[in-house]
Amino acid sequence: MLKDYLLDILNKNHGKIIGSILGLALAILMLIIGFFRTLLIALFVLLGYYIGKKIDNKESLIDILDRILPSWWK
Repeated sequence: MLKDYLLDILNKNHGKIIGSILGLALAILMLIIGFFRTLLIALFVLLGYYIGKKIDNKESLIDILDRILPSWWK
């Protein structure tokens, strides 16, 4: 009974719950390692998400890197 109730709450509010957990994790990271290191971690996570999303969409990793990296890098 309690399990069904908790699953119902989770299904209706999963975005709020995930956002709250991520916010708490970011706050703890900022307290432990500082703002700029936390910002760097967040940047790498977003970059990894972006590349992973492109790979999931069957895009070539070389094409992705060509778009991300500056022209002088090639």
